[in-house]
Amino acid sequence: MRNLKLLKTLRSSELQILGAPLCLSVRSDTGSLLVASQFCISEYDPRTGQVVSEASLTGPTGFLPEDGSGGVVGLQDLAELESACLATAGGDVVLFNFNTCQLECVGSVDSGLTSMTWSPDEELVVLTTGQETIIMMTKEFEPITEVGIHQDDFGEGKFITVGWGKKETQFHGSEGKEAAKKKIQEVQPAADWDDRRPRVTWRGDGQLFAVSAVCKQSGNRKVRVWNREGVLQATSETINGLEAPLCWKPSGSLIASCQRHPNKHSVVFMEKNGLLHGDFTLPFSKDQAKVKDLLWNSDSSVLAVWLEDMAAGEDGQINTCIQLWTVGNYHWYLKQSLDFGRDALRAPRCVCWDPERPLRLHMLTHSWTSVTYDWSFTTDKSSGSEGSDNANVAVIDGDKILVTNFRQCVVPPPMCSFELQLSSPVNQVTFLCQPQRTNQLAALTSDGQISLYVEDLGNDLDQSADGFRRMSRPLVLQKTFRVCVEPLSLQQLLWLQEDLFVCLTSSLQTTLILLLHPDPKDEDALSVRSQVCVDGVVLSLAHGPQSGAVALQLEDGRIQKLLYDGPAPSVEAWRDSSGRPAGLPAPCVQTALCSVGGEALLLGLTDRSHLYAADTELASNISSFAVCNDFLLITTHSHTCRCLQLHTLTVKGLQAALVSDGGQNDQNDETLRRVERGSRIVTVVPHDTRVILQMPRGNLETVHHRALLLAQLRTWLDSLRFKDAFECMKKLRINMNLIYDHNPKVFLENIQTFVAQLNSISHINLFLTELKEEDTTGSMYPPPPPTAMEAMDPNKFFLSILTTHVKKSIPELEVALQKVHELRVNPPADPGSVSAEEALKYLLFLVNVNDLYEHSLGTYDFDLVLMVAEKSQKDPKEFLPFLNMLKSLEPNYQRYSIDKHLKRYRKALQHLSRAGAEHFPEALQLVKEQKLYSEALRLYSADPPHYKALSCVYADHLMQNQQMEQAGLLLWRCGEPAAALQAFASASCWRNAVCAAQQIPLPPDQIALLARDLAEKLIEQRRHSEAALLLDQYAKDCEEAILALITGSVWDEALRLIYMHNRQDITETNLKPALLEAFSTQIGFLEVQVATFTRHRIRLSVVREQKEKHRLDMLDEDGPDCPDAELYSEASSVMTGSKYSHSNSRISSRSSKNRRKAERKKLSLKEGSPMEDRALMYALGEIFTTVDKMREEVHGLLKALVLFHFERQAEKLQQVYEESLQTMEAALPEVWSDGQNVQPPLTGPNSTANSIMASFQQQQSPAAPQQAADVLAPPKMRNGVKWKLAVLS
Repeated sequence: MRNLKLLKTLRSSELQILGAPLCLSVRSDTGSLLVASQFCISEYDPRTGQVVSEASLTGPTGFLPEDGSGGVVGLQDLAELESACLATAGGDVVLFNFNTCQLECVGSVDSGLTSMTWSPDEELVVLTTGQETIIMMTKEFEPITEVGIHQDDFGEGKFITVGWGKKETQFHGSEGKEAAKKKIQEVQPAADWDDRRPRVTWRGDGQLFAVSAVCKQSGNRKVRVWNREGVLQATSETINGLEAPLCWKPSGSLIASCQRHPNKHSVVFMEKNGLLHGDFTLPFSKDQAKVKDLLWNSDSSVLAVWLEDMAAGEDGQINTCIQLWTVGNYHWYLKQSLDFGRDALRAPRCVCWDPERPLRLHMLTHSWTSVTYDWSFTTDKSSGSEGSDNANVAVIDGDKILVTNFRQCVVPPPMCSFELQLSSPVNQVTFLCQPQRTNQLAALTSDGQISLYVEDLGNDLDQSADGFRRMSRPLVLQKTFRVCVEPLSLQQLLWLQEDLFVCLTSSLQTTLILLLHPDPKDEDALSVRSQVCVDGVVLSLAHGPQSGAVALQLEDGRIQKLLYDGPAPSVEAWRDSSGRPAGLPAPCVQTALCSVGGEALLLGLTDRSHLYAADTELASNISSFAVCNDFLLITTHSHTCRCLQLHTLTVKGLQAALVSDGGQNDQNDETLRRVERGSRIVTVVPHDTRVILQMPRGNLETVHHRALLLAQLRTWLDSLRFKDAFECMKKLRINMNLIYDHNPKVFLENIQTFVAQLNSISHINLFLTELKEEDTTGSMYPPPPPTAMEAMDPNKFFLSILTTHVKKSIPELEVALQKVHELRVNPPADPGSVSAEEALKYLLFLVNVNDLYEHSLGTYDFDLVLMVAEKSQKDPKEFLPFLNMLKSLEPNYQRYSIDKHLKRYRKALQHLSRAGAEHFPEALQLVKEQKLYSEALRLYSADPPHYKALSCVYADHLMQNQQMEQAGLLLWRCGEPAAALQAFASASCWRNAVCAAQQIPLPPDQIALLARDLAEKLIEQRRHSEAALLLDQYAKDCEEAILALITGSVWDEALRLIYMHNRQDITETNLKPALLEAFSTQIGFLEVQVATFTRHRIRLSVVREQKEKHRLDMLDEDGPDCPDAELYSEASSVMTGSKYSHSNSRISSRSSKNRRKAERKKLSLKEGSPMEDRALMYALGEIFTTVDKMREEVHGLLKALVLFHFERQAEKLQQVYEESLQTMEAALPEVWSDGQNVQPPLTGPNSTANSIMASFQQQQSPAAPQQAADVLAPPKMRNGVKWKLAVLS
């Protein structure tokens, strides 16, 4: 739904060149024009209006006769040769060198030449000769082949006929059987005005070319398709009325030509096999005009049709025009009509598209005036920011404007809401910029008239002639003005006020801004009331709907502001918030004014997809954007649509928001959504949630962007418009929780307003059923209370009241059932009230019938149970005997039975405890089965016999679960010290065991024996100090106590007992030998640990070098894909060709303990294992931690050695331990480097495809397990623990 907008027109003065222009070409590297006439070839720069170089084709060279009778049939720029190739009608092929301005003849054909066409890659050239042959040559002008244009054979692509059946018996589709009787159509010769010259055109990829020529036998034109080798591929079918123009679509398989039918004139398309494939009709009668040429632009988006009238007018002059056509949704639109009138000097003589700028058209007139037009695609839409704006979009289609009102309906093109029929083709459309009147439209036609259209306020929408109701009011013609300015020079038409139009006319260096007002002398004319001259070429005008400002974008990037309100209009530099002049870094084809963070900025989008906010680049992959109210909406080439609220962001914030586009972190981002590939924004409906997107093939799609939707919902909820918000959320399936979550306090204060606005039981119930104990905005909330509805009308809103009870966080089904029961007992008198039957049916709709039956049973109300059971599918034989049995029981035992049936065991135990002592065995059995020991102890705390029995049962349960100490405490508490002693002894709780033994009481010899048994267990658990205390104080064996302390290396305590019991003999017999043995053990252990540490550290260095080498080989040498490529990172050691492999697919469901064990199994120290470096780091960390933990033990040993004069051993131990710590501390940076687990991004100028892919896979891979994190974390050294002795230093 885009139109062509004229950005600028460069018109030069008449060139001083002899003759008339015959051929035109564009130099792709400089943008200058190459022109050939009957006398010379010239290079001309349209931007400066100067002739750059020139060479004569007459005189000494003799390529053309001096009398001007010669002709040039082809001209082509050859960038690689820095030359232009020119072919003359006399048969010469000439090269014009741009550097030396010399001419060189590279070949000649005696019979003359009729055309010359180069392939798009400039590798081949096709010449057609006067003898009607085709000569194909290379770029070095070496002949490849020469064949005749006219061939009797169809070509290599000849259709195959299998010969089944006769024509009379075959199916003929919609034509019916009469098709078999049709006579062969008579072949008609070419038109009289056909010049009989062949036309040649290449396909965009240079693999095929087509030739249109007049057949000698039949006299009509035929198109033949040839390949690069000069082999005929196909011949077109006989097409009566086929004309000379021929142009192959660069990016497609269609060949465009013209055909004159008996009743119309069409542009037709052929496939490469010569068959017709589509057409469109030119807006002329059969014999009104002829097509001089067809020209596709370089990206195949526009087809230019060059037309001339068949007959001269009364003044003898012929009218000429160029039409620009585009296609969308299989419909051809006439977007621009350049009408040059009947002045022969203004008529174009040569026309061509620019090869680098797809929408730039070059033209030379008969009077040697050069004109260059620059267009861009734009969407002409109403720009209002109020709710009255209909989001109208106008599409130009020749002399019609197709208007679609997107606020009311979405109509796919080429259809529309309504059409506006004008008298001439339309070139520009603009909507009025005044608030509340933005639906009014003005159209500039090719004959220089501006037609104004306003809304038809008197038309009744409910009535129409065809019986259908109109969805939108059509616009009606209000006035038509005549513009007193040359229509072809007008550009950027802007309707600022009801009586003010702004437009531009540009020259080479300046631009005139024209302010058009109705002429007071001529009410049918618009005259230039004032004008402003701007130094530079203005590319666009942008109007700010909020501020009313008009910004001008100049070609050099400057931004200026148009001051049009004063008596003397002027322009001034646009300045940013700091007062500096603002500018755009590159020319933009789309601009828009907006306010970002309170500052007015001009947004611009270039044809290279770069989006700028003044001089700041926001993003470089933008396909379209739109500003609506306070939102900026963009679509990107990564197929996303982002919506950003401008007043909450700065320019830097916009930049940051547009950097991320659809990654893993953006999945919950409300500003981003995925769209179809190639989507572009058409318009955004103001104060609504709809964004209209158009797909590449032309169809439309409406999306409700989350950011717009949530903003609109917040606006409605803030203004307490609950009904509007609810209906929108219901339609778009938005979570109803938002109604509450947006502002819980306000919602609870206005529940009655909410209920009154909805005024629908079904809507209220829908809202209540969707409420969940989760917040869509970040705050938890309680269920809304039913008190408001009960206060308003409890009978009317009875079902909704039931819903509130059912949908609470903890459903109150019993309360809901009780209300239904009350309704059944006391039905309301109001005839419109809900009956108990209906209420119960509704409750069964919300809750499963079996659950409701169970809950009714849990109320212990048998009338309620029967009421629910009657509505269920249960057989009375199933529930009546059970209910009758329950009714016969004692009340507490009855409730116990119900609770046990409902598996509410805690409540069952409570009721059973009240049923009497005779039911205690049953209670004890229930406690054992359901493990309700703690609950039972609380219930029977006042009953000592039952309490003791429960304690013993609980203790047995704890001992079975190996919780001996807690079992002992229970037994000791309930008066069972003997059983408690056994439990404490099993748990090695020696203090509690000794206390229990003395409470029994046990005799001293048995206490000594108990102490020895406990000490033995404690020694096995390396609790030597506690074992020594038992042996010394309770077993009265000081020697065994001292030996236990020596065994446990508790030197200070052993020495205390030796002197306390006066057993110095043990010092010589046991203590000193143990000290020397401990010294030797510690020295040997440290030496082994240091050696192992050094060996692992060296191996780790080797593994890392091998791993880095293999990683670089994979990434830099474009080797074969490796399934473990993502493991080649700084934190892994995968080596190509490893014979070890592990599979963890079978351990995913194991326990966490087994998973940790499996993780450790992967850390194998075998050389070449996949994770050897991790295993080495883990082993090094274990050694480091073990040695560091020896500080206290070494400190105690050093003190004992010094005390008994073992200074030499103590000095050696202190030295060896200190060296061990220093060795390991020095290796910390090498083994656990800071950047060990950080992989730098493998992108940049030196990256390869494999390196970038591996980097991406590493970023996308899941986080490493905790085990890996523990391996990579460096160990901590406890330098705060003092262990050295100064006396040994």
